[in-house]
Amino acid sequence: MLPVDRRGVVTAADVGRGVPWFPLVGAALGGAAALTGWAVSLVLPATVAGLAAVATGAVLTGGLHLDGLADTADGYGGRTRERALAIMRDHAVGSYGVVAVVLDVGLRAAATAALLGRQRGVLALVAAGALSRAASAGLGALLPNARPEGGQAGLLVDSGRARAGLAAAVGAAVAALCLGWRGLAGALLAAAVAALWGRHCLRRLGGVTGDTLGAVSEAVEVLVLLLAAAAP
Repeated sequence: MLPVDRRGVVTAADVGRGVPWFPLVGAALGGAAALTGWAVSLVLPATVAGLAAVATGAVLTGGLHLDGLADTADGYGGRTRERALAIMRDHAVGSYGVVAVVLDVGLRAAATAALLGRQRGVLALVAAGALSRAASAGLGALLPNARPEGGQAGLLVDSGRARAGLAAAVGAAVAALCLGWRGLAGALLAAAVAALWGRHCLRRLGGVTGDTLGAVSEAVEVLVLLLAAAAP
């Protein structure tokens, strides 16, 4: 059970306290996508099942992370920090954003299709969901907000190193339970991607935004799925 305010009011402090739960939410979303993909694969080709699994995740999250990926990609059209942040705030999707989303969905669907035909392959979706949320939660907790006026990333700034570390541990534990040593390899990959992305965001933007956190979540999830699909 996830802790929520009975009054229906959720503050930034509540979000910060909930950081260790993020990987479990990601695991649940990955499980829902896996279940959909498995069910569809019983009657339709694996390619269609893979797309169905991706669609399930997008619907359940409202496309939040895909939107962040698209905005982050479009931000590379801005040569300065200020221009990049302005482009990312604009809800219109440009050519970079479209290409990024198409590649993301295509790679995720292809990897999922390959995993559906393997014993326990669907568990890779659970592991990828947990690790992706651990990565975004950790960066949001450890790095400053790139927007002085605030934003979605600001909700995680005060969550602290301890909660970020706990989120990483929970994500790694879920991955290990699902995939064994492959899950631990996925956890190391997720940590490396998060560290490199965080350093890049600091240099380019001065911190993270909700969009860049969504982008790293998508990147980690896709890469973990590809790693699982490539493993013997």
